[in-house]
Amino acid sequence: MTEVAYIDRPSRALYFYAILYLGFLYIPVLFLPMFSFNDNIYIAFPLKGFTTKWYMEMFNNQPMWAALNNSFNVACVSAAIATLLGLFGAKAVTRYRIPGEKPIIFVIMLPMVVPYIIMGVALLILITQLGFDLSLYTVTMAHVLISVPFAMATLISRFEGFDQALEEASTDLGASPLSTFWRVTLPLVFPGVLASFLLCFTISFDEFIMAYFLAGTDPTLPIFIWSQLRFPLRLPGVLALGSLILVVSFVVVFFSQWLRSYRVEKTQPGI
Repeated sequence: MTEVAYIDRPSRALYFYAILYLGFLYIPVLFLPMFSFNDNIYIAFPLKGFTTKWYMEMFNNQPMWAALNNSFNVACVSAAIATLLGLFGAKAVTRYRIPGEKPIIFVIMLPMVVPYIIMGVALLILITQLGFDLSLYTVTMAHVLISVPFAMATLISRFEGFDQALEEASTDLGASPLSTFWRVTLPLVFPGVLASFLLCFTISFDEFIMAYFLAGTDPTLPIFIWSQLRFPLRLPGVLALGSLILVVSFVVVFFSQWLRSYRVEKTQPGI
């Protein structure tokens, strides 16, 4: 009895800590949709009433839709490139012996720990010194740089999650390496590829600091939202937009993580 109680107490403490952590993290975010339905331009309690007019104003805001289109295009292109590079990188480190493999992986993963403001300033100096104009193309390049580590980390776990004997069997049966990759490897890792794309899309779509330094005259959506915070009359529309982005981001990230673990237990050896 004493041993059971000893094991149970840390478990309850861990659950209590998890609840506190999630509450501290997400309860402030829940105020965003709450105030987006408030019939008042000021963010304060008590709420004045329920209204959806801020959402109507948001849908009629043409500059906002232009910024949204910019963010969507940048996110799609950068996510596709980052996922492709992550796919090749993950296959290389899980299937081949590469000289200096650990230093190479460290360099690839470095953008995950380097502050974005430092990378943004460095890229701004580099791009201007090379004579390139700041535009959505430079933002896309920067987003590829910061998204590749996440894509590679997602796909490495997927490559390690299925039996390599399937690839060896395809090779023994006479298939070329390209044919084996296309017909055996890619279908098995495709849930990870899709999860990587969705994760990189979300990272690029929500990223602000790099875009702030490199966007030039074409603002992305986070930059547009930042510019609207100076005008109190436009703040409720920003809250409405932020609420929609919050919902979409949650759905995309949840779906990507579900795909990442989809059928992994069926591809593990011995299961």
